[in-house]
Amino acid sequence: MRPPSLAKSESLLNAEAAFKKHGGVLRMAEAVKAGIHRRTLYAMRDAGVIEQLSRGLYRLADAPPLGNPDLVTVALKVPQGVICLISALAYHELTTQIPHQVYVAVPRNSEPPRLDYPPVRPFRFERSAFGEGIETYTIDKVKVRIYSPEKTLADCFKYRNKLGLDTTVEALRLYKEHGKIDRPALLRAAKACRVAKVMRPYLEAVL
Repeated sequence: MRPPSLAKSESLLNAEAAFKKHGGVLRMAEAVKAGIHRRTLYAMRDAGVIEQLSRGLYRLADAPPLGNPDLVTVALKVPQGVICLISALAYHELTTQIPHQVYVAVPRNSEPPRLDYPPVRPFRFERSAFGEGIETYTIDKVKVRIYSPEKTLADCFKYRNKLGLDTTVEALRLYKEHGKIDRPALLRAAKACRVAKVMRPYLEAVL
């Protein structure tokens, strides 16, 4: 029979290995599934081996700093969500604004995301609009779903009264400056969001 200290050491080593296998970040359910006992997880947290990013989400303390911890946290905690609007504009460098919340789209009939951190601003999208233009990016070894630049522009026109028309037009101008204009994708997104008529004069004037 192994001494308790040795058994504990092996459990911690196995737990750290499981974290490293998943890019240094695990949800509670994933940790338990990987064979990490809840007591071990809490002991690692209390000892400073891991840090708690949000409720039920942990990360190795000595892992490299996250480049975008807010997006990573939301992607892990709201796997059905898609980063949208101001947060998507910021990721695609289509705005001069610095988002103080993570804007995330969820299906119309889904439960609202519940996070203690970071602050989240959810938007419920209809099915046709929700499924259009989803792209997956790897950020800090985590898969993050973010709307394409074209879909984000269409969303901004749809929610222009909440975001401000100035923000939307600025995004369209920055999109043009980037020089990668995808007109078919813009038209598909505009149609999915039912803003084709609204967008048309701005597209003709700016693009």
